[in-house]
Amino acid sequence: MALVQEMLVKSLMELVKDDLKKFKWYLKNDKHILADEVENADVLDTVDKIVARSGTEEAVKITVNILRKIEQNLLAEELENKYKEGSPAETSTADYRGISLGLKEKLKLDHERMLLGNSQTGHRQYLNDIYTDLYVVENETGGTMSEHEVRQIEAHSGATAEDKTIRCNDMFKVQSDTGRQNRKVLTMGIAGVGKTVSVNKFILDWAEGKDNQDIVLIFPLPFRELNMIKEEYSLIGLLNKYFFSGELSSLPKDGGKVMFIFDGLDECRFPLEFQSSDRFTEVREKTTVSKIVANLIARHLVRSALIWITSRPAAAGLIPRDYIDQVTEVRGFSDEQKEQYFIKNSSPEVAENIIRQIKKSRSLYIMCHIPVFCWISLTVLQPLLAQEDNDKTPTTLTGMYINFLLSQQQQMKRKYCNDPESKPEVKSFDQIILKLGKVAFKQLQKGNLIFYKEDLEECGLDVSEGSVLSGLCTQIFHMEKAVSEREVYSFVHLSVQEFLAALYVFFKYKDSKRNQFLQSWNEKLTWKFSKTSLFDLHKAAVNKALESENGHYDLFLRFLLGLSLESNQSDLKELLPTLKIKPKNVKDTADYIKKTIEMEESVEKAINLFHCLVELKDDFMDDIQKYLRSGNLSEQNLSSAQWSALMFVRQMSDETFELREYSRSEEAQGSSATHTATKAL
Repeated sequence: MALVQEMLVKSLMELVKDDLKKFKWYLKNDKHILADEVENADVLDTVDKIVARSGTEEAVKITVNILRKIEQNLLAEELENKYKEGSPAETSTADYRGISLGLKEKLKLDHERMLLGNSQTGHRQYLNDIYTDLYVVENETGGTMSEHEVRQIEAHSGATAEDKTIRCNDMFKVQSDTGRQNRKVLTMGIAGVGKTVSVNKFILDWAEGKDNQDIVLIFPLPFRELNMIKEEYSLIGLLNKYFFSGELSSLPKDGGKVMFIFDGLDECRFPLEFQSSDRFTEVREKTTVSKIVANLIARHLVRSALIWITSRPAAAGLIPRDYIDQVTEVRGFSDEQKEQYFIKNSSPEVAENIIRQIKKSRSLYIMCHIPVFCWISLTVLQPLLAQEDNDKTPTTLTGMYINFLLSQQQQMKRKYCNDPESKPEVKSFDQIILKLGKVAFKQLQKGNLIFYKEDLEECGLDVSEGSVLSGLCTQIFHMEKAVSEREVYSFVHLSVQEFLAALYVFFKYKDSKRNQFLQSWNEKLTWKFSKTSLFDLHKAAVNKALESENGHYDLFLRFLLGLSLESNQSDLKELLPTLKIKPKNVKDTADYIKKTIEMEESVEKAINLFHCLVELKDDFMDDIQKYLRSGNLSEQNLSSAQWSALMFVRQMSDETFELREYSRSEEAQGSSATHTATKAL
């Protein structure tokens, strides 16, 4: 079959000057092409623009129709017959030039700007103006990591000699040293670290013709949007629904590269089955979205396709390792990049003060490897450090997030000072925060990062309230529309969700002595006759965090314990005026955590418990440091508690520890003992 573009060119070349002018006139007035695009275009340019805008099949229909309007019926019939003689299913890669150009134009419009801030109040900036390359490395773990995101930051926040960095734009290129090409890549990274931004930049560079031009078609299909599709589609039908107007009838043959990008595996709400009984190979046969995605990943459907999947570490194991050629990891900002962030978004003087303040707490400095946490820190610290009395600047995670909510409260007050006609019930910041907290906790229990209108209504939150539509909590809660037009909600970062969940659980305890971790009827009945103590709540939360396989209660636990301090509660009183502040001794909780550390075999979970002691401001670091420096540790096999203590001090100090000096049982020591810790991370 001759190229469709060649057929169109030959037909238009037959027209005399006046007929070509009429043809362009109909193109313009029938809205098939913009007036300025057709004004000075020759035949070749005209054909390219028609195909780019409408696709090959529709371009033929348009051309035939206009040829008949200008009484060129013979030319119209010849073109129509020639097109019917060919089989769209057997077209070569070159025949997709027009479709590719049209797709690039659409994707460029979709990805050239990036939303900064909330979807209702934010503004869009050109991605090329604000993008900074993130630190991306090869990861050989194979997508089976299940540890909590904060532990991921703490484990990987600095570059090591073993790291092999890689550009996202190079991940699917033929490697010069081996001659091999990765066709299936899984990119992991914690929430907010920049996975989606990296995907958007890859797509934009392709659409602008800057890189990866050997790829003919790129189809971004985020799980967040795929979740919305309940009806059955064929693969071709699905692509036509989202990217075309029905003109795609097949995919390129002859080795033509097609790429599918599945962003946000952790947000997937349908099962991915990889059993042989679910094998599916027909691109035109209708089936479920679940089966289409699974068979694309498993190489049954469009075997030559390039597949890029992004995921948080805890969900990466959903894809069998056999289906992945390479695993990469986005680690966010390096130390230099995070400091540049503060300089770029404030001033050198302000940035220097913020960095100095953050470095007072190693936990805060570690967290700043997440771009979104840099933004939270800037939001909180910039106004505080500008005050003469800035002794109350936060030095713990809990303190930082309390102050972040206080800044949102101040933003709300400024908004409603200028908007006196607002409904009174919308102004209740504390009630909306508690409703958001209930949503956060309920969805945390289910392991959900995204949720829908019914999830909010279940917790008594009306989407018409200020938290969503009036800009009240615009910096912590997102609402956006997927392609299906269904509204999708999420917190700006997992840590914000965990903080609000902890705030809700703590407030319900303070308000009614209710333990949110009670599940059985027997437990709830017992609670009615004997109120839960704060220690009981803490103990239940500690045990819940230790039971969690993916550690998604770890940061929640830190926040819950930190909120229990009287010093933090005085700040909370500004957020929650009805909060009952009664001094409580948390020594029992600290002692329970220390005993738990001694029995805990998991180094990672024990380290999180050490961080909990930091949030409780328990004075234990000096004892640990003195204990580790005693000179006796290298002469014995370390216990689990001793090894955990060593690893914690390695993270939280700037001192040098040579782990080879110490001996530890294989199950706890793992690969950590083979590396030298030159700094805290």
